[in-house]
Amino acid sequence: MDTERPPVGEEEKKEGLLKGDKYIWGIYFILCFISIIEIYSATSTLTFKEQDYFAPTIRHCIFLLLGTTLVVAIHNIPIKYFKLIPIFLIPVSGLLLVYTMFFGKTINGAQRVIQLFGFTVQPSELAKLGVITAVAFILARSQRPDGVSKDAFKNILWVVTPACLLILPENFSTAFLLGVVCFCMMIIGRIEWKKIALLVGIAIVFLSIIFLVIPRMPEGIPGMDRAQTWINRMAHFTGEDGVPAYEEPTVDENYQVHHARMAVANGGVFGLFPGNSIERDFLPQAFSDFIYAIIIEEMGYIGGIVVMLLYLWLLVRAGIIAKRCTRASPAFLIMGCTLIIVFQAIMHMAVSVGLMPVTGQPLPLISRGGTSTLITCVYFGIILSVSHYGVMPVTETKEAEEPEEAEGQKIEENTYYEGETPAAEDIRTRDVFY
Repeated sequence: MDTERPPVGEEEKKEGLLKGDKYIWGIYFILCFISIIEIYSATSTLTFKEQDYFAPTIRHCIFLLLGTTLVVAIHNIPIKYFKLIPIFLIPVSGLLLVYTMFFGKTINGAQRVIQLFGFTVQPSELAKLGVITAVAFILARSQRPDGVSKDAFKNILWVVTPACLLILPENFSTAFLLGVVCFCMMIIGRIEWKKIALLVGIAIVFLSIIFLVIPRMPEGIPGMDRAQTWINRMAHFTGEDGVPAYEEPTVDENYQVHHARMAVANGGVFGLFPGNSIERDFLPQAFSDFIYAIIIEEMGYIGGIVVMLLYLWLLVRAGIIAKRCTRASPAFLIMGCTLIIVFQAIMHMAVSVGLMPVTGQPLPLISRGGTSTLITCVYFGIILSVSHYGVMPVTETKEAEEPEEAEGQKIEENTYYEGETPAAEDIRTRDVFY
């Protein structure tokens, strides 16, 4: 059974502690740096409650330090061992999600977390990681020269559907995000379009029924309060409540949305500079759900664009690395982990600037969080492991003079392992489920 081969050569010996793609390492550390600055600035409400100016920032830095330790450790793990993630996490997260539905701790009106060994754990984050890795390995195992095996679509649904249904009652946005990422992975994995279209149709019908039936349900039914919250947010966002945005009074339901818009308006092109935010004192979740609005207020539109480009750059780098992967498993792993980070970031940014209804999704690696920060670091660890272990080693030769040609054949600029073909796509169709 073939396995991935580690990169070799003199360059590998010089990599030291931080292996893998240097651009992704750069993106990771820049996001961490921005996070520390903005958390220090945006936690004014927490410092007032705790009567300690530095405690919230120190706590966040501890999580970032733990997360960085995870990144360093995981990016040294060969890809074949990542198959253990879904085997362990899917059943465990499923049980935790069921437990959360009945005994979870309610925070900000949602019953999403539980206390486990003295720590606050968000099971939906564990479920996302388990499902993404499972879908990646299912797609990799199902690749054929003429497409994918017939059972690939069914196997993916068996994994994704239960997870989304368990997450849905208390966290619609996370279930939606997970479904969209898996949908994109199926497109990348060459699942038949008619099956994908059927899935989209079923999802639309299911959501339509939910949004039509729930408003007519009697009060007091478990889970209906959160469902009604989704509907109210959608109605408010689409204007179905009949009140133009500029005429809306600031009430509890739209308090954060209004102050997020004020923060974006205050920022202008260059911003108020870090530490000078005004709306951080009015936004209860300035350090998490609306931190991008604070970034724009303090760093301006320029800073907001830079942050957005960092996530898009991560997606571009992941795509480049996926094309260089020698097998399908690492290619699907890196794309799945990157898509969940980038799509969540886009969702958060869209909410902060008023392009989407409120979702409660944190900005990956920047927003204050415990489980979400650590799981995001796990994604980065997997991405960097793929960039280190999963790619075809390429050595570019740069001739000081014009390359010579022999018998009309141009000298190759790339070298590969002995016996391997440059046709990476042909290799990926022969992938082995590690």
